[in-house]
Amino acid sequence: MYTTPSIGVLATGTCLPERILTNDEVAEAAGVDPDWIVQRTGVLRRHVAQPVQAASDLAAEAVREALTAAGLPPAALGLLVLATSTPDELGPSTACRVQALVGADRAVAFDVAAACSGWLFAARVAHDWLRAGTGERYAAVVGVEVYSRFVDPSDRATAVLFADGAAATILGPVPGGTGFAPIRLGSDGTAAGDVLIPAGGSRLPASAQTLADRRHKVHMDGRAVRDFILRIFPEVLGDALDRNGLLLADVDLLVSHQPNPLLLRRAAVDAGVPEDRVVIVGHEVGNIGAASLPYALASADRDGRLRTGSRVLVTAFGAGLTWGSTVLTWTGAQQHGAIPAPRTEAPSAEVPSAEVPRTEAPRAEIPRTDVPGAENPRTKAPRTAIPRTEGAQL
Repeated sequence: MYTTPSIGVLATGTCLPERILTNDEVAEAAGVDPDWIVQRTGVLRRHVAQPVQAASDLAAEAVREALTAAGLPPAALGLLVLATSTPDELGPSTACRVQALVGADRAVAFDVAAACSGWLFAARVAHDWLRAGTGERYAAVVGVEVYSRFVDPSDRATAVLFADGAAATILGPVPGGTGFAPIRLGSDGTAAGDVLIPAGGSRLPASAQTLADRRHKVHMDGRAVRDFILRIFPEVLGDALDRNGLLLADVDLLVSHQPNPLLLRRAAVDAGVPEDRVVIVGHEVGNIGAASLPYALASADRDGRLRTGSRVLVTAFGAGLTWGSTVLTWTGAQQHGAIPAPRTEAPSAEVPSAEVPRTEAPRAEIPRTDVPGAENPRTKAPRTAIPRTEGAQL
């Protein structure tokens, strides 16, 4: 008789390109001061792929490291799901490229496109797939971006934020009562224009005009994105807590997409999450999109912040608009990936009310004054149902 297994994260792996792009370099092209970047976003540096590196190259390295950490050969994978907004090409799936590079010839391979929420969407697919009883036991779920190919260096709203990198997880069976709780996702296509790469698809095929107009670069409405994040963050957080009968005090760690180091910290503080429970990595790597959340998870693993039984609140949000959340009970995965050390502290700065684009967060102290519930770690997040159609109000 088939017993539906619990599915969790067995191991993680990462890959960051060697080249580091400093704030001094970015600021010169974007026409801003390096200090402006830190004060507005908290990003200190970002990694950029070499011209010969594509998304599949970074993803394959992250998957290899995750497999090594899990003690599994590539042939053990029955599924490989890749999340990205910057694929090698429009077709075939970049996951198929990765499957060939790592030698996972038994794995079903395909992509998921949900922008910065992509890893969580892909994890939901892999989680349900492995529980379906069709024979697959292990899955690789990898997020990867090579945003540097799609960023206009003169656009300060995006150039200061987006970067390149990959992070992978190996999903598989874990003891009952651990692993993933149900993963809940949401989408609102009415605000799809808030963040996008307008050209290169079937609506605006590549042409001399789209190239001249820089329509193949990331376009982002920073204010709309900020407002969406500050609205959706407490909703997905509260929804995950309520569905699992938890209080914030029951959560050991918050691992989230890193939209902007300062913005994530502000959102967490506003929701009453104790600052020492928030994993923030964006000051080190910038916004690496679908790789941000698994990179933060791998970082927490490497830094010893995860122990067997640790309860991790996972939240994601991104273009589409898309969002999601779950609770992950850690099972003691070993991680031997290439997360760089030492870790760099970033100065604290207040998130301005004006344009705050998407990135990751510095480990800076944010004053906890006048934040409802901040003094009480047992304060519950709001009991707000995740909306399906409110994005149009941005």
